[in-house]
Amino acid sequence: MRRERRLSNAVIPFGLVAIGRNEGERLKQCLRSAAGAAIIIYVDSGSSDGSVEWTRSAGAHLVELARATPFTAARARNHGFRRMRELAPQISYVQFIDGDCELDREWPGHAIRFLEQHQTYCAAVGRLRERFPDRSIYNRLCDDEWNTPIGDALACGGIVMLRVDAFENVQGFRDELIAGEEPELCVRLRSAGWYIRRLDFEMAKHDANMKRFGQWWRRTVRSGYAFAQGAALHGGPPECHWVWESCRSWLWAICLPLTIIISVILFGAWAWLLLLIYPAQIVKQTLRSDGAMGHRILLGFFQVLARFPEACGQLLYLRDRLAARQAQLIEYK
Repeated sequence: MRRERRLSNAVIPFGLVAIGRNEGERLKQCLRSAAGAAIIIYVDSGSSDGSVEWTRSAGAHLVELARATPFTAARARNHGFRRMRELAPQISYVQFIDGDCELDREWPGHAIRFLEQHQTYCAAVGRLRERFPDRSIYNRLCDDEWNTPIGDALACGGIVMLRVDAFENVQGFRDELIAGEEPELCVRLRSAGWYIRRLDFEMAKHDANMKRFGQWWRRTVRSGYAFAQGAALHGGPPECHWVWESCRSWLWAICLPLTIIISVILFGAWAWLLLLIYPAQIVKQTLRSDGAMGHRILLGFFQVLARFPEACGQLLYLRDRLAARQAQLIEYK
């Protein structure tokens, strides 16, 4: 690793690419929080709530995705990045953010100073928090999901500060991925010799606004689809990308239920006792988590339940692949 540089408190100019669809007031908060960026690009995916008009009036650069090609976050970020490069080719860092997030004012300085001092790192992420974690158990689950370990990381999410040259050299995100495009990008970045760092700083607030079980289910189906797609792309050694996540969905939601049903047919009703494996797994997950007992039990329950919508996503991917069909966006909002 190269010797660390001494930096002033001045932040090196960075560009910001925000993406969204029908985010309303959340988009306004997002773009206002990015006031420190040298250039702001907003990529809209077919909004009908006035987001496009407001963005124009706010002075941000607008990119409207063509509707002829399916919308994906990956495609939106790539288009925004290309527009940023056209308008500000001198920019060395890009902050990607979703339109339902508000960037912490101090974050860009922390991220860029780290990347300037550590030249083998291409990406920096911080603590992403849910804005309203107490409004629903589903928001709380998201907040837990964002609380990733501090230190070197294998992957990052969509809210990230990236080196422009590193992102360009691996040709950005894969447009066709409907989810999981960030970890897939990180596989290619790490293969190119780069490192990713989770810093111990506040980065942004996120508003999942998940209030219904159906929203959580669809979001988790999408995760299962991403696991299958990621394993298909990079499932071989040394990465084995998302192979375990895919296997556990099949194990808990398909193989084990089928085994129990076959056991009941072959050996009688006592085999239904095998269903106790599920509450035992909930207890195991509860004991492994932190926090208040009530929250730990709910977290354990949903961690086990998640295997079922994840398996649905796996099956959807298998169907699409066998039929040579293009993936369709799975929305939960």
